[in-house]
Amino acid sequence: MSKNAISNSVIRRLPRYYRFLGELEENGYIRISSRELSEKMGLTASQIRQDFNCFGEFGQQGYGYNVSELRRQIGIILGLENKTPVILMGAGNLGKAISAHIDFSGNGFRLIGAFDVNPDIIGRKIGNITVRDVSELQNFCMENKPKAVILCIPPEAVEKVTEQLIGYGIKAFWNFTHYDISISHEDVIVENVHLSDSLIILSYAINSAENEHNS
Repeated sequence: MSKNAISNSVIRRLPRYYRFLGELEENGYIRISSRELSEKMGLTASQIRQDFNCFGEFGQQGYGYNVSELRRQIGIILGLENKTPVILMGAGNLGKAISAHIDFSGNGFRLIGAFDVNPDIIGRKIGNITVRDVSELQNFCMENKPKAVILCIPPEAVEKVTEQLIGYGIKAFWNFTHYDISISHEDVIVENVHLSDSLIILSYAINSAENEHNS
């Protein structure tokens, strides 16, 4: 099956499979059947088999899946071995927290640079990365060829900065702003992260459960 024909819902389940198989591996599992995996993950065995069949034959009838090998193959599908070079735009509280708590290497990336406009932040260290002035951005991109950007900048700056980054050849964004990059740039890859939206959905779920309980 062509990768372009694989549904987004299947792709979004792959990181969960990868993470869960890692937990099984840590707990000493050598192999597991689709039925056992379905019971542990709350999915159907049929759904799991269909998802994996989108990418090839991973299991053996009567044996199930080799946990370590299946996890390795999913990691390859997700491109985790490539260690894509990424830069951070905006090294304030959010950017600093993301860089401190995300395992970039374990999730397919390599953080190679961080940039800000605030003179109080420029020159400080984030891990082993020194925060640079944005005036150095163009030369840095020309020399180091980052392929992706983590955007943690104020909304009013996003449009201009995005235009610059795309001009420097960057076409992938992990976007923590509320600016919709894909509206103006259909050819870029964008993964939007709206923390407030997630919190609002939690609020809805809580209120729905309480209303159902009280009805």
